[in-house]
Amino acid sequence: MKDMYDVIIIGGGPAGLSAAIYAGRAERKTLVIEKGSYGGRVKDTLEIRNYPGTVTDSGAGLMEKFKEHASSFPTNSFKRTTVTSITKEDDGTFTVHTKRRGDFGCECVILDVGTKPRVLGIPGEEEFVGHGVAYCATCDAEFFKGKEIFVLGAGDQAIEESCYLTEFANKVTVIVLHEEGHLDCNEIAANEAFKNPKIDFVWNSTLQEIKGNEHVESVVIKNVVTRETTEFKTDGLFSFVGMVPQTDIIKDIVKLDPKGYIPVNDKKETNVAGIYAVGDCTQTFLRQVVTSAADGAVAATASERYISEKRQLDNILTDKSGDIAFVFYNPYETSQIDEVTKLEEELKNTYKVYRQDVTRQSLLFKLLGMEKTVSSAFFKDGKLVKKNN
Repeated sequence: MKDMYDVIIIGGGPAGLSAAIYAGRAERKTLVIEKGSYGGRVKDTLEIRNYPGTVTDSGAGLMEKFKEHASSFPTNSFKRTTVTSITKEDDGTFTVHTKRRGDFGCECVILDVGTKPRVLGIPGEEEFVGHGVAYCATCDAEFFKGKEIFVLGAGDQAIEESCYLTEFANKVTVIVLHEEGHLDCNEIAANEAFKNPKIDFVWNSTLQEIKGNEHVESVVIKNVVTRETTEFKTDGLFSFVGMVPQTDIIKDIVKLDPKGYIPVNDKKETNVAGIYAVGDCTQTFLRQVVTSAADGAVAATASERYISEKRQLDNILTDKSGDIAFVFYNPYETSQIDEVTKLEEELKNTYKVYRQDVTRQSLLFKLLGMEKTVSSAFFKDGKLVKKNN
Protein backbone atom coordinates (compact mmCIF):
# COMPACT_ATOMS: atom_id res chain seq x y z
CA MET A 1 0.00 0.00 0.00
CA LYS A 2 1.64 3.23 -1.12
CA ASP A 3 1.52 6.43 0.91
CA MET A 4 -0.73 9.12 -0.61
CA TYR A 5 0.05 12.83 -0.71
CA ASP A 6 -1.73 15.92 -1.94
CA VAL A 7 1.36 16.90 -3.90
CA ILE A 8 4.77 15.40 -4.58
CA ILE A 9 7.60 17.75 -5.52
CA ILE A 10 10.39 16.06 -7.45
CA GLY A 11 13.58 18.03 -6.87
CA GLY A 12 14.70 20.20 -3.98
CA GLY A 13 16.14 23.19 -5.81
CA PRO A 14 14.97 26.76 -5.11
CA ALA A 15 11.79 26.22 -7.16
CA GLY A 16 10.93 22.94 -5.42
CA LEU A 17 11.61 24.33 -1.95
CA SER A 18 9.58 27.44 -2.72
CA ALA A 19 6.68 25.21 -3.83
CA ALA A 20 7.03 23.27 -0.57
CA ILE A 21 6.81 26.50 1.42
CA TYR A 22 3.57 27.49 -0.31
CA ALA A 23 2.14 23.99 -0.04
CA GLY A 24 3.08 23.90 3.65
CA ARG A 25 1.33 27.20 4.32
CA ALA A 26 -1.81 25.70 2.78
CA GLU A 27 -1.44 22.66 5.09
CA ARG A 28 -1.29 20.26 2.17
CA LYS A 29 0.29 16.85 2.74
CA THR A 30 3.48 17.31 0.73
CA LEU A 31 6.47 15.13 -0.12
CA VAL A 32 9.70 16.56 -1.50
CA ILE A 33 11.95 13.98 -3.16
CA GLU A 34 15.58 14.93 -3.79
CA LYS A 35 18.25 12.57 -5.11
CA GLY A 36 21.20 14.70 -3.98
CA SER A 37 21.56 17.66 -1.67
CA TYR A 38 18.84 20.27 -1.28
CA GLY A 39 19.34 23.54 -3.09
CA GLY A 40 20.21 22.35 -6.58
CA ARG A 41 23.11 23.75 -8.56
CA VAL A 42 22.84 27.19 -6.97
CA LYS A 43 24.39 25.82 -3.78
CA ASP A 44 27.68 25.64 -5.71
CA THR A 45 27.59 29.40 -6.32
CA LEU A 46 30.14 31.17 -4.16
CA GLU A 47 28.29 34.48 -3.88
CA ILE A 48 24.75 35.66 -4.58
CA ARG A 49 24.01 39.37 -4.71
CA ASN A 50 20.82 39.55 -6.75
CA TYR A 51 18.23 37.84 -4.54
CA PRO A 52 15.86 40.52 -3.17
CA GLY A 53 16.37 41.16 0.54
CA THR A 54 19.74 39.39 0.54
CA VAL A 55 22.59 41.83 -0.05
CA THR A 56 25.09 38.99 -0.20
CA ASP A 57 25.11 35.30 0.70
CA SER A 58 26.59 32.09 -0.60
CA GLY A 59 24.39 29.83 -2.67
CA ALA A 60 24.65 27.16 0.02
CA GLY A 61 23.72 29.65 2.72
CA LEU A 62 20.65 30.92 0.89
CA MET A 63 19.46 27.42 0.08
CA GLU A 64 19.86 26.38 3.72
CA LYS A 65 17.39 29.15 4.59
CA PHE A 66 14.98 27.88 1.90
CA LYS A 67 15.23 24.33 3.29
CA GLU A 68 14.78 25.47 6.89
CA HIS A 69 11.68 27.44 5.94
CA ALA A 70 10.17 24.52 3.98
CA SER A 71 10.92 22.12 6.85
CA SER A 72 9.10 24.32 9.36
CA PHE A 73 5.68 23.08 8.19
CA PRO A 74 4.51 19.84 9.84
CA THR A 75 2.66 18.72 6.70
CA ASN A 76 5.89 18.65 4.66
CA SER A 77 8.01 15.49 4.40
CA PHE A 78 11.42 15.05 2.75
CA LYS A 79 13.01 11.91 1.31
CA ARG A 80 16.38 11.29 -0.34
CA THR A 81 16.03 8.92 -3.26
CA THR A 82 16.04 8.82 -7.07
CA VAL A 83 12.77 9.00 -8.99
CA THR A 84 12.75 6.51 -11.85
CA SER A 85 9.37 7.28 -13.48
CA ILE A 86 5.85 8.64 -13.06
CA THR A 87 2.61 6.96 -14.11
CA LYS A 88 -0.89 8.38 -14.29
CA GLU A 89 -3.59 6.13 -12.84
CA ASP A 90 -7.13 5.62 -14.16
CA ASP A 91 -8.59 7.73 -11.35
CA GLY A 92 -6.44 10.72 -12.33
CA THR A 93 -3.92 10.35 -9.52
CA PHE A 94 -0.20 9.75 -10.05
CA THR A 95 2.30 7.17 -8.85
CA VAL A 96 5.89 8.28 -8.40
CA HIS A 97 8.29 5.35 -8.61
CA THR A 98 11.65 5.57 -6.84
CA LYS A 99 14.81 3.50 -6.85
CA ARG A 100 15.12 2.76 -3.13
CA ARG A 101 12.01 3.99 -1.32
CA GLY A 102 9.23 2.29 -3.28
CA ASP A 103 6.18 4.01 -4.76
CA PHE A 104 4.28 7.07 -3.61
CA GLY A 105 0.87 8.29 -4.72
CA CYS A 106 -0.39 11.85 -5.13
CA GLU A 107 -3.05 14.00 -6.70
CA CYS A 108 -0.55 16.25 -8.47
CA VAL A 109 3.17 16.48 -9.20
CA ILE A 110 5.54 19.44 -9.38
CA LEU A 111 8.73 18.81 -11.38
CA ASP A 112 11.89 20.65 -10.35
CA VAL A 113 14.36 18.30 -12.00
CA GLY A 114 16.86 20.99 -12.98
CA THR A 115 19.77 20.79 -15.38
CA LYS A 116 23.25 19.32 -15.55
CA PRO A 117 26.45 20.42 -17.34
CA ARG A 118 26.54 19.80 -21.05
CA VAL A 119 29.00 17.10 -22.06
CA LEU A 120 30.44 17.66 -25.53
CA GLY A 121 31.82 14.19 -26.12
CA ILE A 122 35.30 15.46 -26.87
CA PRO A 123 37.89 12.66 -26.90
CA GLY A 124 39.20 12.25 -23.37
CA GLU A 125 36.39 14.26 -21.72
CA GLU A 126 34.51 11.36 -20.16
CA GLU A 127 37.71 9.43 -19.42
CA PHE A 128 39.20 12.22 -17.30
CA VAL A 129 36.12 13.39 -15.37
CA GLY A 130 37.33 13.62 -11.78
CA HIS A 131 40.93 13.29 -12.98
CA GLY A 132 41.48 16.79 -14.30
CA VAL A 133 38.18 17.44 -16.10
CA ALA A 134 35.66 19.35 -13.96
CA TYR A 135 32.38 21.26 -14.34
CA CYS A 136 32.10 23.08 -10.99
CA ALA A 137 34.71 25.58 -9.86
CA THR A 138 33.31 25.90 -6.33
CA CYS A 139 33.45 22.13 -5.95
CA ASP A 140 36.88 21.43 -7.42
CA ALA A 141 38.98 24.61 -7.51
CA GLU A 142 41.02 23.69 -4.44
CA PHE A 143 42.40 20.61 -6.24
CA PHE A 144 44.17 22.91 -8.72
CA LYS A 145 45.98 25.15 -6.25
CA GLY A 146 49.25 26.37 -7.70
CA LYS A 147 48.57 24.72 -11.08
CA GLU A 148 47.90 25.87 -14.65
CA ILE A 149 44.48 25.06 -16.10
CA PHE A 150 42.23 25.75 -19.08
CA VAL A 151 38.58 26.84 -19.16
CA LEU A 152 36.24 26.10 -22.06
CA GLY A 153 33.48 28.65 -22.63
CA ALA A 154 32.93 32.42 -22.82
CA GLY A 155 29.53 32.99 -21.17
CA ASP A 156 28.74 34.44 -17.75
CA GLN A 157 29.40 31.21 -15.89
CA ALA A 158 32.68 30.49 -17.71
CA ILE A 159 34.19 33.94 -17.19
CA GLU A 160 32.96 34.44 -13.63
CA GLU A 161 34.24 31.00 -12.65
CA SER A 162 37.56 31.71 -14.39
CA CYS A 163 38.04 34.73 -12.13
CA TYR A 164 37.23 32.58 -9.11
CA LEU A 165 39.67 29.87 -10.22
CA THR A 166 42.54 32.38 -10.20
CA GLU A 167 42.27 32.42 -6.40
CA PHE A 168 43.70 28.88 -6.55
CA ALA A 169 45.44 28.30 -9.88
CA ASN A 170 48.60 30.11 -10.98
CA LYS A 171 47.25 30.56 -14.50
CA VAL A 172 43.86 30.18 -16.20
CA THR A 173 43.65 30.08 -20.00
CA VAL A 174 40.18 30.53 -21.49
CA ILE A 175 39.36 28.87 -24.83
CA VAL A 176 37.07 31.25 -26.77
CA LEU A 177 35.36 30.48 -30.06
CA HIS A 178 35.05 34.15 -31.04
CA GLU A 179 37.53 36.72 -32.30
CA GLU A 180 39.83 38.54 -29.90
CA GLY A 181 38.01 40.71 -27.36
CA HIS A 182 34.59 39.12 -27.94
CA LEU A 183 33.13 37.31 -24.91
CA ASP A 184 29.53 36.19 -24.39
CA CYS A 185 29.38 37.26 -20.75
CA ASN A 186 28.19 40.46 -19.09
CA GLU A 187 30.43 43.53 -19.33
CA ILE A 188 31.40 43.59 -15.64
CA ALA A 189 32.66 39.99 -15.70
CA ALA A 190 34.51 40.61 -18.98
CA ASN A 191 36.30 43.68 -17.63
CA GLU A 192 37.34 41.80 -14.48
CA ALA A 193 38.72 38.95 -16.57
CA PHE A 194 40.62 41.24 -18.93
CA LYS A 195 42.25 43.01 -15.95
CA ASN A 196 43.15 39.76 -14.15
CA PRO A 197 46.88 39.06 -14.66
CA LYS A 198 46.35 35.34 -14.14
CA ILE A 199 43.86 34.99 -17.02
CA ASP A 200 44.89 34.48 -20.62
CA PHE A 201 42.78 33.78 -23.70
CA VAL A 202 43.05 31.58 -26.78
CA TRP A 203 40.80 33.23 -29.38
CA ASN A 204 39.02 31.77 -32.45
CA SER A 205 39.49 28.31 -31.00
CA THR A 206 37.77 25.09 -30.02
CA LEU A 207 38.84 22.14 -27.90
CA GLN A 208 39.72 19.09 -29.97
CA GLU A 209 41.03 16.55 -27.48
CA ILE A 210 42.04 16.01 -23.86
CA LYS A 211 45.12 13.86 -23.27
CA GLY A 212 46.86 12.22 -20.34
CA ASN A 213 47.56 8.98 -18.51
CA GLU A 214 46.09 8.78 -15.00
CA HIS A 215 45.36 12.52 -15.05
CA VAL A 216 44.95 15.30 -17.62
CA GLU A 217 48.33 16.30 -19.00
CA SER A 218 47.51 18.32 -22.13
CA VAL A 219 44.76 19.68 -24.38
CA VAL A 220 44.66 19.93 -28.16
CA ILE A 221 43.15 23.19 -29.41
CA LYS A 222 42.10 24.00 -32.97
CA ASN A 223 42.07 27.50 -34.42
CA VAL A 224 38.82 27.78 -36.42
CA VAL A 225 40.30 30.44 -38.74
CA THR A 226 43.68 28.90 -39.64
CA ARG A 227 42.52 25.31 -39.00
CA GLU A 228 45.80 24.68 -37.20
CA THR A 229 45.93 22.54 -34.05
CA THR A 230 48.21 23.12 -31.07
CA GLU A 231 48.84 20.95 -28.03
CA PHE A 232 49.22 22.74 -24.68
CA LYS A 233 50.43 21.22 -21.44
CA THR A 234 47.94 21.67 -18.58
CA ASP A 235 46.94 20.25 -15.21
CA GLY A 236 43.22 20.34 -15.88
CA LEU A 237 40.20 21.63 -17.77
CA PHE A 238 36.97 23.21 -16.54
CA SER A 239 34.10 23.06 -19.04
CA PHE A 240 31.31 25.68 -18.91
CA VAL A 241 29.48 25.30 -22.22
CA GLY A 242 25.89 25.30 -21.11
CA MET A 243 23.43 23.01 -19.39
CA VAL A 244 20.97 20.30 -20.42
CA PRO A 245 17.65 19.52 -18.65
CA GLN A 246 17.42 16.35 -16.56
CA THR A 247 14.08 15.34 -18.01
CA ASP A 248 14.72 11.76 -19.12
CA ILE A 249 12.61 10.31 -16.30
CA ILE A 250 9.46 12.12 -17.49
CA LYS A 251 9.90 12.09 -21.28
CA ASP A 252 7.30 9.31 -21.64
CA ILE A 253 4.55 11.20 -19.81
CA VAL A 254 5.18 14.94 -20.31
CA LYS A 255 5.73 16.79 -23.58
CA LEU A 256 9.27 18.11 -24.09
CA ASP A 257 10.71 20.50 -26.65
CA PRO A 258 13.46 19.34 -29.06
CA LYS A 259 16.14 20.32 -26.51
CA GLY A 260 14.48 18.38 -23.69
CA TYR A 261 13.02 21.36 -21.82
CA ILE A 262 9.42 21.31 -20.58
CA PRO A 263 6.95 23.78 -22.13
CA VAL A 264 4.64 25.30 -19.50
CA ASN A 265 2.00 28.02 -19.42
CA ASP A 266 1.70 30.94 -17.00
CA LYS A 267 0.40 28.56 -14.32
CA LYS A 268 3.42 26.26 -14.82
CA GLU A 269 1.10 23.56 -16.18
CA THR A 270 2.53 20.95 -18.52
CA ASN A 271 0.47 19.25 -21.20
CA VAL A 272 -0.67 16.71 -18.57
CA ALA A 273 -3.36 17.91 -16.19
CA GLY A 274 -2.04 17.70 -12.64
CA ILE A 275 1.67 17.84 -13.55
CA TYR A 276 3.52 21.12 -13.20
CA ALA A 277 7.13 22.05 -14.01
CA VAL A 278 9.27 24.79 -12.47
CA GLY A 279 12.76 26.21 -12.53
CA ASP A 280 15.61 25.56 -14.94
CA CYS A 281 14.07 22.48 -16.59
CA THR A 282 11.35 24.60 -18.22
CA GLN A 283 11.31 26.81 -21.30
CA THR A 284 12.06 30.02 -19.44
CA PHE A 285 13.68 33.30 -20.41
CA LEU A 286 15.70 33.68 -17.20
CA ARG A 287 17.23 31.00 -14.99
CA GLN A 288 17.88 32.64 -11.63
CA VAL A 289 17.04 31.87 -7.99
CA VAL A 290 14.42 34.63 -7.93
CA THR A 291 12.58 33.33 -11.00
CA SER A 292 12.76 29.74 -9.76
CA ALA A 293 11.30 30.76 -6.41
CA ALA A 294 8.47 32.54 -8.22
CA ASP A 295 7.84 29.44 -10.36
CA GLY A 296 7.47 27.33 -7.23
CA ALA A 297 4.96 29.72 -5.71
CA VAL A 298 2.88 29.78 -8.89
CA ALA A 299 2.89 26.00 -9.34
CA ALA A 300 1.97 25.27 -5.73
CA THR A 301 -0.95 27.69 -5.84
CA ALA A 302 -2.14 26.49 -9.27
CA SER A 303 -1.92 22.84 -8.21
CA GLU A 304 -3.98 23.57 -5.09
CA ARG A 305 -6.73 25.07 -7.26
CA TYR A 306 -6.46 22.11 -9.63
CA ILE A 307 -7.13 19.64 -6.81
CA SER A 308 -10.05 21.72 -5.57
CA GLU A 309 -11.58 21.87 -9.05
CA LYS A 310 -11.00 18.16 -9.66
CA ARG A 311 -12.77 17.25 -6.43
CA GLN A 312 -15.70 19.49 -7.34
CA LEU A 313 -16.03 17.76 -10.71
CA ASP A 314 -15.81 14.33 -9.09
CA ASN A 315 -18.67 15.28 -6.77
CA ILE A 316 -20.78 16.60 -9.63
CA LEU A 317 -20.19 13.86 -12.20
CA THR A 318 -21.32 10.68 -10.46
CA ASP A 319 -23.05 7.62 -11.88
CA LYS A 320 -26.32 9.02 -10.53
CA SER A 321 -25.92 12.66 -11.44
CA GLY A 322 -28.49 12.62 -14.25
CA ASP A 323 -28.42 15.13 -17.11
CA ILE A 324 -25.81 17.85 -16.66
CA ALA A 325 -24.63 20.64 -18.93
CA PHE A 326 -21.46 22.66 -18.51
CA VAL A 327 -21.28 25.99 -20.32
CA PHE A 328 -17.85 27.58 -20.75
CA TYR A 329 -17.30 31.31 -21.10
CA ASN A 330 -14.77 34.11 -20.59
CA PRO A 331 -16.18 36.81 -18.29
CA TYR A 332 -13.70 39.35 -19.64
CA GLU A 333 -15.53 39.23 -22.97
CA THR A 334 -18.65 41.30 -22.26
CA SER A 335 -20.64 39.79 -25.10
CA GLN A 336 -20.09 36.29 -23.73
CA ILE A 337 -21.82 37.10 -20.44
CA ASP A 338 -25.09 37.81 -22.25
CA GLU A 339 -24.59 34.84 -24.57
CA VAL A 340 -23.97 32.33 -21.78
CA THR A 341 -26.96 33.67 -19.84
CA LYS A 342 -29.18 33.09 -22.85
CA LEU A 343 -27.76 29.56 -23.34
CA GLU A 344 -28.33 28.74 -19.69
CA GLU A 345 -31.98 29.78 -20.00
CA GLU A 346 -32.41 27.48 -22.98
CA LEU A 347 -30.91 24.48 -21.18
CA LYS A 348 -32.13 24.78 -17.61
CA ASN A 349 -35.45 22.94 -18.14
CA THR A 350 -33.64 19.84 -19.44
CA TYR A 351 -30.28 19.94 -17.70
CA LYS A 352 -28.74 20.94 -14.44
CA VAL A 353 -26.46 23.69 -15.71
CA TYR A 354 -23.03 24.62 -14.37
CA ARG A 355 -21.30 27.76 -15.58
CA GLN A 356 -17.55 27.45 -16.03
CA ASP A 357 -15.50 30.65 -15.99
CA VAL A 358 -12.48 29.42 -17.99
CA THR A 359 -10.20 32.04 -16.43
CA ARG A 360 -10.71 30.34 -13.06
CA GLN A 361 -12.15 26.88 -13.83
CA SER A 362 -10.25 25.53 -16.82
CA LEU A 363 -9.72 21.86 -15.90
CA LEU A 364 -12.77 20.32 -17.60
CA PHE A 365 -12.42 22.72 -20.52
CA LYS A 366 -8.89 21.41 -21.14
CA LEU A 367 -9.69 17.76 -20.45
CA LEU A 368 -12.44 17.87 -23.07
CA GLY A 369 -10.16 19.54 -25.61
CA MET A 370 -12.46 22.53 -25.92
CA GLU A 371 -11.04 25.35 -28.01
CA LYS A 372 -13.41 28.28 -27.77
CA THR A 373 -15.97 30.02 -25.62
CA VAL A 374 -18.99 30.19 -25.46
CA SER A 375 -19.26 26.39 -25.71
CA SER A 376 -20.96 23.53 -23.88
CA ALA A 377 -20.60 19.88 -22.88
CA PHE A 378 -23.36 17.46 -21.90
CA PHE A 379 -23.17 14.52 -19.50
CA LYS A 380 -25.56 11.81 -18.39
CA ASP A 381 -24.80 9.99 -15.14
CA GLY A 382 -21.20 11.15 -15.25
CA LYS A 383 -20.56 10.12 -18.87
CA LEU A 384 -19.92 12.57 -21.71
CA VAL A 385 -22.75 12.55 -24.26
CA LYS A 386 -21.76 15.37 -26.58
CA LYS A 387 -19.99 18.69 -26.73
CA ASN A 388 -20.62 21.80 -28.79
CA ASN A 389 -17.36 23.58 -29.43
